[in-house]
Amino acid sequence: MTLVVFLLVPRLHLLDLAGPAQAFSTAADLGHGYELRYVAEHEEVPTAQGVPLRASVQWPALTADDLVIVPGWRGRFAAHARLSKATRAALVAHHASGGTVASVCAGAYALAQAGLLDGRRSTTHHALQDELAARYPATRVQRDVLYVVDDRVVTSAGIASGIDLALHLIAVRHGAADAAKVAREMVVYARRNGDEPQRSAMLRHRGHLSDTVHRAQDLIDARFADRLPLAEIAAACDVSPRTLTRLFSAATGMTPLRYQQTLRLERAENLIAHGSTVDAAARSTGFDDARMLRRLRSRLP
Repeated sequence: MTLVVFLLVPRLHLLDLAGPAQAFSTAADLGHGYELRYVAEHEEVPTAQGVPLRASVQWPALTADDLVIVPGWRGRFAAHARLSKATRAALVAHHASGGTVASVCAGAYALAQAGLLDGRRSTTHHALQDELAARYPATRVQRDVLYVVDDRVVTSAGIASGIDLALHLIAVRHGAADAAKVAREMVVYARRNGDEPQRSAMLRHRGHLSDTVHRAQDLIDARFADRLPLAEIAAACDVSPRTLTRLFSAATGMTPLRYQQTLRLERAENLIAHGSTVDAAARSTGFDDARMLRRLRSRLP
């Protein structure tokens, strides 16, 4: 059982908490072993939207597989969220033991207080990026991205980006297909526009209305590491290969084969970022050999 521990700060935004909490709860409903816990420095936590929450003041025992997430709050960084020495130490200890810590929106300030952003890349809500950079010059603030991953420290932008963060963490642990199932249950296929290189490909190309293409993507998402002839995908969608290619290209801007290759490459990048060798990542994601994976990685911006 993996614990997902949310550290609640006064005046937190409900969606900063509810978005990732729903994602991990849905993943648990789909058969993954997640248990959600809530901790705070005081049992009652006021929220920005006026609904009080209750949390434990005792941290559970954590392992390296567990996650700690800090939702953001209303107000500037310095307001409402000066963490105690014990809370900062708990964040540091979890990361030092091999665990992952994450933040949504202003929650980056909590990680910065604990020193976890020193020397690491980070992001936060666009309205707070200048303040984060000024208060904590040791962190390298990345602008105009949904989330940033740096050595098991994951920071995300404003409010709803916490869902993107949670889906990324689920994809890293269980693969793109399972994260896509969670996203579909939450009805969050449509993503924001703009240059967001950290977005998952399984979500980036789901903002369309073609049921046929969604069915094709469901099959590719679930079996992206397998050999999937175009004819097999088309048959599963009750259309001809030519029609599928036309519909798929119109909806996503790429062919089914290119989409599958994109999923493979993204999953391989996740594996490599978490310590896998290129050869092992290539085998796990369905590449015939590591040379193809290396060539594709060399073309990445």
